[in-house]
Amino acid sequence: MWNLSLVILSVLVSTQIWAAETCSRVATINYQEVLVDVSTSNRGEGLRYYLEKDQIAKELLNEYRDNNRPTWKSAAMSTVGSAMILAGLMRTNSGENETLTSRNFLFVGGATLIGVSYLISKTNQVSNEYLLVKSVEEYNKRNTPKIFFSPTGDGKGLGFGVGQEF
Repeated sequence: MWNLSLVILSVLVSTQIWAAETCSRVATINYQEVLVDVSTSNRGEGLRYYLEKDQIAKELLNEYRDNNRPTWKSAAMSTVGSAMILAGLMRTNSGENETLTSRNFLFVGGATLIGVSYLISKTNQVSNEYLLVKSVEEYNKRNTPKIFFSPTGDGKGLGFGVGQEF
């Protein structure tokens, strides 16, 4: 019983850490910090006010927003995986010739489906970040004030929008 409590606690803590990391990304505009992500479901929307001024930057931001939405495929995979785990909990192994309906197969198959679904959605989300960076770059080419944005959120990454004036 305490193992289940430990697993639930670790999932909740890791979710809160990820949410804090997502919402803490900032960009600097006119020496002021602006939140890039207004919430975990509205990533990049904090820059919309500025990026709307440039048509290319706005289109890239809209594509970034659309690609960050959850898809029915990942929801279906997670649902099927959860159903397989639930079926495994309710299943009793009564015969020797059960392979596809055995408890172990249902547990492992369900957990695998959930894991693969999570990895696919996380990979898509990370690979989609270049659209936000490209949007900021396009804005900075033609507009002021310049947006200084580090996609990592901690200031340790490469900054964008750095310009030289003579």
